[in-house]
Amino acid sequence: MNRTLTYPITSQDAGQSIEQFLRAKGYSTQCIKELKKQWGSILIDGTPQYMRVALQEGSTLTVQIQEESSSEKIPPVELPLDIVYEDEDLLVVNKPADMPIHPSLNNYENSLANALAWYFAKQDKPFVFRCINRLDRDTSGLTIVAKHMLSAGILSSMVVKRSIHREYLAIVRGQVTPERGTIDAPIGRKGDSIIERQIDYVGGERAVTHYALKEYKNGHSLLSIHLETGRTHQIRVHMKHMGFPLIGDHLYNPDMEYITRQALHSHRLQFTHPITGESMDFTAPLPEDMRQVLEP
Repeated sequence: MNRTLTYPITSQDAGQSIEQFLRAKGYSTQCIKELKKQWGSILIDGTPQYMRVALQEGSTLTVQIQEESSSEKIPPVELPLDIVYEDEDLLVVNKPADMPIHPSLNNYENSLANALAWYFAKQDKPFVFRCINRLDRDTSGLTIVAKHMLSAGILSSMVVKRSIHREYLAIVRGQVTPERGTIDAPIGRKGDSIIERQIDYVGGERAVTHYALKEYKNGHSLLSIHLETGRTHQIRVHMKHMGFPLIGDHLYNPDMEYITRQALHSHRLQFTHPITGESMDFTAPLPEDMRQVLEP
C-alpha cells in the first residue's frame, strides 16, 4: 500500500535530523530502516535526501511509503466483509463469528485475511495483512487492520501502551452478582495445551478484567467488559473463574442450548488515529445470535 505524508517544518523542528523528526512522529526503527532502502522515499521540498540531513524552518518534508508486494500465502477469496470505517491508513471491520483472523491449516480460505486480500485485489492494490487487535474465530465484532507499515507500527505500540480502549459484550447464564467488579487473576497455559488457558497463580501472567451487568433477561446476563490486560482467552477464562462462564464456549463451557459459539462480541473501539491524531470511536451492535438469547 502506498501512502504519501507531508510535514511542514516549523522553528521547533529545525535543527533536528530527518530521522530524529520521524522517530518523534512514531516511525519505528524497522519503518525507518525500510525507508532508507528506498531512495526517493524521503524528500525535502521535492528533492530526495538522506535521513541524517538537518531540517530547516519553512521547508516541507515528504515521506513516500511504497509497499509493492502483498502478503504471501493468503489467497484472495470473495467473502462477506463488513467495513465500518476506512481511510488511507486503516480499516475497522466488524468481523462475523465463525471467521478466523488468519488462514491456518484447516482454515486456509475462510479468514478475514482472505476476504481483505480479495477486497484489495479487486482494486489492483498490494496489501500486507496487519491485524492490530486479533479476535478468536468465534468472537464477533470490531477489529482494526493497518494499511501500511507506519500505521501498523504506531497502532501496535498503542496496543502495548493500552491506549486502544475496547469494550466487549458477553452473555452468561444466570444473574451475575455483584453487578460490577474486577477480576485480577493471572493466566497461563493449561498443561501442554497450545490453546487452552487457566488461572495460574504460580507461572501465569497478570490479567485484569473489569465487568458490569447491563441487563438480565430470559435467565441470562448481558455484561459489558473492559480489558486492562490482553491475555489469550482472558474474558473466557476469567468469567469461568468467577463462576459465570460464557455460554456456547466449546472450550471452557459447552453450554450450547441457546448459542453454538462463545457469546462474546467486540462492541466498541476507542483510539487516537495513528496519523491524524483524531479521536476515533466505533461501535458494532449486538449480533443476532446473541440478541436472540436475551429474548423471552
